[in-house]
Amino acid sequence: MVLLAAAVCTKAGKAIVSRQFVEMTRTRVEGLLAAFPKLMNTGKQHTFVETDSVRYVYQPLEKLYMVLITTKNSNILEDLETLRLFSRVIPEYCRVLEESEISEHCFDLIFAFDEIVALGYRENVNLAQIRTFTEMDSHEEKVFRAVRETQEREAKAEMKRKAKELQRARQDAERAGRKSPGFGGFGNSGMSSYTSATIITDTMEPEKPKVSPATVRPSSSGKALKLGVKGKEVDNFVDKLKSEGENIVSSSAGRKASEASKVLQPPVNIESVHLRVEEKMSLTCGRDGGLQNMEVLGMITLRVTDEKNGRISILLNNNDKKGAQLQTHPHVDKKLFTTESLIGLKNQDKSFPLNSDLGVLKWRIQSTDESLIPLTINCWPSESGSGCDVNIEYELQDEGLELNDVIITIPVPPGVGAPVVGDLDGQYNHDSRKNFLEWSLPVIDEKNKSGSLEFSIDGKPNDFFPINVSFVSKRNFCDIQVAKVTYIEGGSPVKFSLETSFVVDKYEIL
Repeated sequence: MVLLAAAVCTKAGKAIVSRQFVEMTRTRVEGLLAAFPKLMNTGKQHTFVETDSVRYVYQPLEKLYMVLITTKNSNILEDLETLRLFSRVIPEYCRVLEESEISEHCFDLIFAFDEIVALGYRENVNLAQIRTFTEMDSHEEKVFRAVRETQEREAKAEMKRKAKELQRARQDAERAGRKSPGFGGFGNSGMSSYTSATIITDTMEPEKPKVSPATVRPSSSGKALKLGVKGKEVDNFVDKLKSEGENIVSSSAGRKASEASKVLQPPVNIESVHLRVEEKMSLTCGRDGGLQNMEVLGMITLRVTDEKNGRISILLNNNDKKGAQLQTHPHVDKKLFTTESLIGLKNQDKSFPLNSDLGVLKWRIQSTDESLIPLTINCWPSESGSGCDVNIEYELQDEGLELNDVIITIPVPPGVGAPVVGDLDGQYNHDSRKNFLEWSLPVIDEKNKSGSLEFSIDGKPNDFFPINVSFVSKRNFCDIQVAKVTYIEGGSPVKFSLETSFVVDKYEIL
């Protein structure tokens, strides 16, 4: 098969969009398309017409034509199959089959045409793959946006809680007959004092008639006046909270968070010794079973903000039975870790670096063992007289995990309408523009370890793959836990805070 050009034209032969796959001049293409309507015989239902040099294979699209121009020795059956794929691609980008809509999305169509044909020969691709190649959809972006929304909600809840605490302290001070505190010293930075002051205004506003004038006079620090800030400044702060919720969370910890730790909000009270246990999973399964590849990368990161807590050791409980390969930081005493599961510096006279994130231990699992799959997804599409009946089931294999914000994304055929959903655990959302069905489950744990989704829609079994899964968890995949932190001298315990996150980088069922 040698395909010369693919074009969408009017019934008069005017080219709206045309993609040439061999060297052709514009005049030549316009001449061939202009001659096309004159060659069609009225009243006869043919899908192709021929001249002495080329063959036109076409399909009507309401008031337009989808036309393939091929050589006469090309395989007409392959041409017709390719034409059907071209015709299915156009509704992906154009809501209505009109000249103005085609012109508006001409470059999207050209990019899609290039995925179907290369140098005049048909590529072995289907509609789902074309959609994936052209959209360049980012799973990490979806996770980031979901995390951002979660952090905004948590930041608002934390804002209200702190406001109530400050209000209660203020009321207690008034009952005792003392001067109300200005709260200007909350936090060390100017941003922190501004934040605490403006938060109080938002929740204290209904109480305004009960507040005596003396309480809003500026204190000696000059910061209590901010308790009376209203209107525009409060709105600006709330807007900033919405747009930069992630930054607010990270500033409370005073550190630059890694991508994995953005998923779950860090502890409210972060100590001068703070540890993060982070894991990221990439997994690919076959639709008929079998684990093609699984990789888990984990790391323990230490941050010390107080110089007196620099000379410490960290005791780990390593109960991992999945075969993780451990590797310590070059400055960490490897022998001490191997014999006693203690993380400490080789030179114990030195301290851990201050105010910087140091990865003290990392691990890796790479396997094709099906028993290690944390969450199995079984998709059973079966063709029926009215289309395709699809049954999808999930089951939590590792009952020690608790998966939050689980999203299972199933591609659906375009241009066939919304699916008819039957039995359902959780919630679903159908995106007709991007042609996928999103199945959402807030929590999957040992009490909710399995569930199913059934729906019917026109299509073929291959249309519902690949399936993508995303989730976050506060429990790590490998059972490696921080037991305690102690001083090198004396061995007394050190108060520390801990943050654990397990996220998905890629989780695909092909």
